[in-house]
Amino acid sequence: MRASEVTEAAIARIEARNPAVNAVIHTMFEQARRTASAPLPDGPFSGVPFLLKDLMAACAGEPLTSSCRLLAGYVPDHDSELVARHRRAGLVILGKTNTPELGILGVTEPLLHGPTRNPWQLEHTPGGSSGGAAAAVAAGMVPVAHGGDGGGSIRIPASCCGVFGLKPSRGRNPLGPDFGESWCGMVQEHGLTRSVRDSAALLDATCGPDLGAPYFAPPPPRPFLAEVGAEPGPWRIAFTAESLFGERTHPDCRTAVEDAAHLCETLGHSVSEAAPEFGKAALRRAYLAVVAVNTARAIDLAGELTRRRPTRAAFERETWFLGAIGRHMPANEYQAALDHLHVVRRSVAAFFERYDVLLTPTLAYPPVRIGALAPTGGQRLAMRVLGAIPSHRVLARALDEMAAEAFETSANTMLFNQTGQPAMSVPLWWNPEGLPIGAQFAARYGEEGLLFRLAAQLEQARPCFGRRPPLVTQAGGPATR
Repeated sequence: MRASEVTEAAIARIEARNPAVNAVIHTMFEQARRTASAPLPDGPFSGVPFLLKDLMAACAGEPLTSSCRLLAGYVPDHDSELVARHRRAGLVILGKTNTPELGILGVTEPLLHGPTRNPWQLEHTPGGSSGGAAAAVAAGMVPVAHGGDGGGSIRIPASCCGVFGLKPSRGRNPLGPDFGESWCGMVQEHGLTRSVRDSAALLDATCGPDLGAPYFAPPPPRPFLAEVGAEPGPWRIAFTAESLFGERTHPDCRTAVEDAAHLCETLGHSVSEAAPEFGKAALRRAYLAVVAVNTARAIDLAGELTRRRPTRAAFERETWFLGAIGRHMPANEYQAALDHLHVVRRSVAAFFERYDVLLTPTLAYPPVRIGALAPTGGQRLAMRVLGAIPSHRVLARALDEMAAEAFETSANTMLFNQTGQPAMSVPLWWNPEGLPIGAQFAARYGEEGLLFRLAAQLEQARPCFGRRPPLVTQAGGPATR
């Protein structure tokens, strides 16, 4: 098929399936048609339909809202370096996908664009913050979509939607020219895909430092695509079904990780039960300290980009509340949080001297229903009141309470944002209700190649590529092929 024909097929799928899912919140169909009809770069994805997450990925002449009402109407005049590399790889950009406001939450239910729904069961969340990207890939709108991950935002929706999602090592992909790092290095961008092969090829096309990068990951010894299908081990795999940051693991997620551990053992790997040790409460608070301070900066940046004064009415309550916490956090307390992250990073690195891979449930709970994690009326009132109180002591106490609640469902992903290690969610299991439950694998810093080798082996042993959600299988017609 010609690139123009592939583009038209993808547009038809988006038009047919997106109304039920609300994954794509801005279309670029005419631009995509012009791109597909012109000579394309001779890249690995020449003519492949693609979607950008509406966060961080600046695309010249197209809106970049970050699902924030203050940013509605903001249009950057340049491509980010990552988007420029997407174009050079031959990807044809069809539009932008939904995300929670400023990418903060692990569900995709922004007030600006409305909730995105899980293609497997529309009343459930696709996760976040790359929920629109994962839902679009799972629904067969495109084979690959851009995402970003600051606390699990690629892996969480990959788990919820039954697709493959890898968070690269810190500094693997460029963030310029607008950012040197994001959330103190915890954010990395990459993509959501249906196959391990596509994820590896995409990382080959985009990885490497850009001009002025403050740091970058060590170059891989060979292309990541060459790791797919290569001899994977045997590896020393530690696994745990216990919640890393929360208090409990749902039986479905416990079953899923135990099944993945058994599968790894049958493939010849050495599997034993173990997990790195660290203080949950202190590390949760250090993580939220970073998120809060950076949210305060993101609110101010939105005002600078639009030349409008940020007000409480222009932001969701959770966003404004986090920003208030960050704005009133003493500098020495913020630095103490960063110091604690460095200490934990070294202790976790020591754990990976004994093991090659750590396996956990990606999420501690199956995908929740839309709105299940929204604050109650009392919580919304409390956030509104506390957000107006410039008392660090009161806000710090509220931060502790938020940390304990926020990390109960998405309890296992943010550790590897803090350490900078690569981690992936692999679709290996579905619960009796038909919802996907991902298995998370993490490796040493810089060792995405090991993860791609292992993922390809798991994909071959437990193929899920042909598995489709009801939204797709019930659609009928040529668009489902």
